[in-house]
Amino acid sequence: MKSMTGYGRAKELIGERTITVELRAVNHRYLDCTVKAPRQYGFLEEAVKKAAAGRIARGKVEIYIAVEVQQAGDVAVTVNEELAGHYLSALRALAARHGLKDDISVMQLASLPDVLGAERVEQDAEEVTRDVLSVFQKAADHFDEMRAREGGKLADDVRGRCAAIEGMVGVVEKRSPERVREYREKLLARMNEVLADTAVDESRILTEAAIFADKTAVDEETVRLRSHLHQLGLMLEEEGAVGRKLDFLVQEMNREANTIGSKANDVELARVVVDIKSEIEKIREQIQNIE
Repeated sequence: MKSMTGYGRAKELIGERTITVELRAVNHRYLDCTVKAPRQYGFLEEAVKKAAAGRIARGKVEIYIAVEVQQAGDVAVTVNEELAGHYLSALRALAARHGLKDDISVMQLASLPDVLGAERVEQDAEEVTRDVLSVFQKAADHFDEMRAREGGKLADDVRGRCAAIEGMVGVVEKRSPERVREYREKLLARMNEVLADTAVDESRILTEAAIFADKTAVDEETVRLRSHLHQLGLMLEEEGAVGRKLDFLVQEMNREANTIGSKANDVELARVVVDIKSEIEKIREQIQNIE
């Protein structure tokens, strides 16, 4: 399990190019990937986004690419042969006309305007893309290592909160039958007080207590809540993107807690339910960081 938040970087010299790739990511509902590269390498965007989608399921991801060409390997020097010939002819004619020594050198000729030119060589897009993707995968490995560490911490925190909730569910399950007994005793005492010396109908007391027990029973809810906790624990052990499944499961846990709260009709149980919902909310906040 991985966090959506992470950072990874890789730098490598391949041929004449030093390639650097950086990945940064924060939480996002879906995968939102942005690639930033030098203008002349705009052709990399589609391929890098595709590679990122193969490694990352969710998150707002920014990928930075830098390419440095060593020893001016992307620059070609050209010679304007025709212009150089015109310069040479004119200089020799000038020397002959004035009786000068013909000592024209290559350096002198090359230094004349527009004889030499430099232009950027168009690079092989497929080769550059292949090299950049190679470095991207290494950066993504570092990125995933960081996300996995963060994911492990998140999973440990969620497990601890699940254990706390399970303990509180046990309190609810223990308190629920006690509450029915207390209701029956209070009802019996009230009827004895009202009817004074008249015999109390014990069957009526049992019927009222049964109705109360049926209205306030939370057995089904606690069983489902325990089942959700078990499912959540299994999901935390899964590989790959589980964030959305966890989010749905936590919604179901909150639904069961709300139902228990509505049936509580008891101060002690109400306090326990508030604590359960508080832990569920903390779990919900944590899983927002999970891919």
